[in-house]
Amino acid sequence: MRFRKRRYIKIEPKEKIEIKKDNWFKCEQCGKLLYKKKWQENLKVCPHCGKYGRMSAMERINMLADTDSFKELWGDMVSGDPLNFMGVKGYKEKLAEEMQKTGCKEAIITGECKIGGVPCVVAAIDANFIMGSMGSVVGEKFTRAVEYVLEKKYPFISVSGGGGGARMYEGAISLMQMAKTAAVTGKLKQAGVLYVSVLTDPTMGGIAASFAFLGDIILAEPGALIGFAGPRVIEQTIRQKLPSDFQRTEFLFEHGMIDIISKRAELKDNISKILKILYT
Repeated sequence: MRFRKRRYIKIEPKEKIEIKKDNWFKCEQCGKLLYKKKWQENLKVCPHCGKYGRMSAMERINMLADTDSFKELWGDMVSGDPLNFMGVKGYKEKLAEEMQKTGCKEAIITGECKIGGVPCVVAAIDANFIMGSMGSVVGEKFTRAVEYVLEKKYPFISVSGGGGGARMYEGAISLMQMAKTAAVTGKLKQAGVLYVSVLTDPTMGGIAASFAFLGDIILAEPGALIGFAGPRVIEQTIRQKLPSDFQRTEFLFEHGMIDIISKRAELKDNISKILKILYT
């Protein structure tokens, strides 16, 4: 009986592939693992369940504006500290931290651009900067943007996405921005200039109670939280259970508060169609 001689093949160990945890995260809604780069390419929308992630003001503008058409206005404005506020952190320290974290000098970015070839002015709120709260600079930059629109006769686009209400670091100066921004948008209607308001998650507090709902045409992304006081505060106040979809885009649309529900990927096209109908 003959035996075959065994042959051994030496297998070199493969180089271990390092997977960086920072490149992946779990979707808050469906729990699926998402590759951050692909998620960003998909405009921060989960491809599995459609959950919308929050975008910065500059990401919003880059998504809406035609390539290389955006020119920022009043970008150097920063908030003062009128109350010399001191808490766990001073207001100046808080502002410095937020600037470093977001790369923005304030919770709003304003500028001139083209959308679908139509010149317009855009004001976008950034919820990442002190929750998009409305301080003196937010109100002033918004007001200047509207005054610039009135001079140029361009359409005005605002993108709201803040849940911080009035910025109480600035006291009554912050509260007065609600009246200030609401009053200046009234001038747009008097002049017959188009104002398109885009509501994103979250649009709450002073922003919702001032300029966000004053647009001639109001668009909103699906599933966005939109209102003044939060649902938990309302339930505790009225001692009643609210509908599960209360203060969400779809609920407001059904009750006539919103004109168009627009998917994020279709938002620029929808605004472009409105602008072309009215300005070309």
